Amino acid sequence: MKTIILIFISFLFSQTGLEIATLMNNNSKPLDVKSDITLNLKKKKLKSLSFRSIMKDNGKKQIMWFTSPPADKGIAFLKIEKNGKADDMRMWLPAFKKIRRISSKKKGDSFMGSDLSYEDLYTREINDYTFKLLHEEKLNDELCYILESIPNKDLKSDYSKHISWISKEKLIPLKEESFNKKGVLQKKKTFSYKQILNYWVAEKIVVINVETEHSTIVMMENIEINSNVQDNIFHQKNLKRLPF
Repeated sequence: MKTIILIFISFLFSQTGLEIATLMNNNSKPLDVKSDITLNLKKKKLKSLSFRSIMKDNGKKQIMWFTSPPADKGIAFLKIEKNGKADDMRMWLPAFKKIRRISSKKKGDSFMGSDLSYEDLYTREINDYTFKLLHEEKLNDELCYILESIPNKDLKSDYSKHISWISKEKLIPLKEESFNKKGVLQKKKTFSYKQILNYWVAEKIVVINVETEHSTIVMMENIEINSNVQDNIFHQKNLKRLPF
């Protein structure tokens, strides 16, 4: 019995970064998520943007319709991530009556003037990164894995690496630091969650751009999960009409 316990303890302390990333990837997630989202941008002036979001397949499919401020009302965004194929990002701009395709080369651009880039909206695929477990430490009394994620060269990321604080108990990120291509710290992120059924769903994300000293607070409200969202909602024809 003592031998079995020692082997189990040895396994716990010998986990690799890839094994932790795999555990996170296999963590139970909602089939789909609907929510009302507000982006509070803190630059020289405070600006707020609100939109309705529908996601499926762990965020690989997402469509959103902006509802405020009036200048941005009606703008809509569609993202479909395709394994092994070119991803599809499109934005409906009602003022120009035009759907604009967003090139994958623009993934580093700011999303709607926020401190999030289009790349920040993407799901990270395990095969696209090299992972390393740096150490363990407590964050707000919660024991965390400190996981380093380095994008593979063929990913063409705007980041050189991410350092993430992963809750050992829940296997979700609580904090993250992202570094630019020169290896300089660019963004800090913190995540807060709400438990719905057996899932931990993000309800607040704080993004601080260290380089510009700007910040964005992302707030999710009226969250619905597993509401049987159909794939046909994620089509560019649905960008032109609000879902209510």
